[in-house]
Amino acid sequence: MSLHVFLYGAGVSSTLDSPPVPTLDASARTAPRRRTRFLALPEARWALLATAAFLSALPLHFADAPGWTYGPLYAIAYLAGGWEPALEGLRALRGKTLDVDLLMIVAALGAAAIGQVLDGALLIVIFATSGALEALATARTADSVRGLLDLAPATATRVTADGEESVPVNRLSVGDELLIRPGERIGADGRVLDGTSEVDQATITGEPLPVLKTPGDEVFAGTLNGTGALRVRVERDPADSVIARIVILVEEASRTKAPTQLFIEKIEQRYAVGVVAATLTVFAVPLAFGADLTGALLRAMTFMIVASPCAVVLATMPPLLSAIATAGRHGVLVKSALAMERLGEIDTAALDKTGTLTEGAPEVTAVCPATGSGLDEDALLALAAAAEHPSEHPLARAIVVAARARDLRLAPARDFTAKPGHGVTATVDDRFVTVGRPDSGLDADTDAEADTDAGTDTGTGTGTRMDRDTDVEGGTVVRVERDGALVGTLVLADRPRADAAETAAGLTALTGTSPVLLTGDNPRAAAQVATATGITDVRASLLPEDKVTAVRELQRAGRKVLFVGDGVNDAPALAAAHAGVAMGRAGSDLALETADAVVVRDELVAIPAVVRLSRAARRLVVQNLLVAGTFITVLVLWDLLGHLPLPLGVAGHEGSTVLVGLNGLRLLRESAWRRPDGGRPRAL
Repeated sequence: MSLHVFLYGAGVSSTLDSPPVPTLDASARTAPRRRTRFLALPEARWALLATAAFLSALPLHFADAPGWTYGPLYAIAYLAGGWEPALEGLRALRGKTLDVDLLMIVAALGAAAIGQVLDGALLIVIFATSGALEALATARTADSVRGLLDLAPATATRVTADGEESVPVNRLSVGDELLIRPGERIGADGRVLDGTSEVDQATITGEPLPVLKTPGDEVFAGTLNGTGALRVRVERDPADSVIARIVILVEEASRTKAPTQLFIEKIEQRYAVGVVAATLTVFAVPLAFGADLTGALLRAMTFMIVASPCAVVLATMPPLLSAIATAGRHGVLVKSALAMERLGEIDTAALDKTGTLTEGAPEVTAVCPATGSGLDEDALLALAAAAEHPSEHPLARAIVVAARARDLRLAPARDFTAKPGHGVTATVDDRFVTVGRPDSGLDADTDAEADTDAGTDTGTGTGTRMDRDTDVEGGTVVRVERDGALVGTLVLADRPRADAAETAAGLTALTGTSPVLLTGDNPRAAAQVATATGITDVRASLLPEDKVTAVRELQRAGRKVLFVGDGVNDAPALAAAHAGVAMGRAGSDLALETADAVVVRDELVAIPAVVRLSRAARRLVVQNLLVAGTFITVLVLWDLLGHLPLPLGVAGHEGSTVLVGLNGLRLLRESAWRRPDGGRPRAL
């Protein structure tokens, strides 16, 4: 080979003495980041040294400098990048196997033996870099799985006959009683015995809002308690908790990809054995019939070069790496060439709801003043926001954000209190204000009895009519009372993303089937989002293992599934799917590490675009393989049946690699990226 164009696309403790005020933000929902640095890997350091030496030798070589100036640099590149695969290859030989890595080392040394030192060094550098990236991917996956275990606290407060004691969670047993203070993470899967609180369990179910827990309700290890205290009876051994099972599911799903890898290794083994045997034959047969040693060796080395799989490797990688670079410019990080190839093979899409099809956070969708209250929309919203301002509850934050978006003045609140599951009370402008959900005696009909007028608010005290349909569609109704009298209601909902419907339609057009919605949220909320996005197959109230089961059922039916999600609870399904895509902004560490690709800026419509780009890359791969295979076949036959001059053999081999490389670079063009509607998102 000559110098090719090589493209590289672009824990909270459970025994806190003074419980803090809980802040249920995104950082509390995800595992601590424990990432292996690239240069911490020996493979990466050796590859970097080999690359640096190679790049230092190139200008001297091309400038026709004396050989002693660049020869040692090439030697360093050979040694740094080649010693480890050579050692592994020798170990494989001892086990009576032969792999392509060893063949590449032999080809590189063979090239050097007949004066093609640059070509051999480039081959070494490419394979050393590839090995380093593979080692990094393996290490990062292990980091993320280990980090998931940090969601569960190290200790828990166990209630005994003599009082309380702090114990490691791995010493808990079924039947133990735990005290969960406000702001603490729950140490084990169990059931509430006493107390009322709201628990943020987005890491397990994906629900965007904390869930009210009362006696008899189930809670999960690693979820975050809200403002109330709970007594919980342990019902599962810590080793069998939902969090622990997520780790197991990710590992098992990752291992299910091994058969494909084994098939590739078999092909490599056969090819390597065949080339080595053929090279030895090409050398030995002429020598046995009286050919001179130099001529036989030259013919054999020529054969080794023209039969080298470098052209095939470069035929495959440039289109995929070009696609990776183009996707990266448009906000989609595809982690490897294999991941890019898998994205183009999918024929079914399965989508998470919260944080994927929806924004993942509640927002005010309707402000409904009661007739006779004397309040218009702005006044009602300002009153509710003033009372909610001291609260850390997600609904409270959404109300305050809505008020600030309208530039409303918030009066100071006094005597603030919060009751988990019910709402807040405060004194605002010397009036007693209550903001909360309807209690058991107040349903949507009562809201309708506020007798709000139909139509759009005109600022005169009338407002949009709030009836039963508002609640049925999946919104959360919040009552606002002043001095005990109802003055209006607010409706909050987790809205679908603006491009969710377009994305679903684009995936339907690409795969020929409508996407499947898989969510841990309740059926009503799931149905609302499905209706808004045009999805007909809806499966709600799913735990992480249920999502995996759904994905595997589709795959057993012969489908190649693309799963799109963002949370820790989505990680097993991301690993089990044929290809997985994670939403980047709010995505958990485990989801980001497990997925094959990450949508960096949460532009959903980029998903069908990257699938289309992957399919274009796969078409170019097929074209390039045909070209590379044709050149190799012709050159090998020429060398075997005639006399192929070494310079011509090198030129033909290099010409084929340059040709397929340039063909692969076509996907770097801006026109290669297309959205479902035919437009193109802005580049990064």
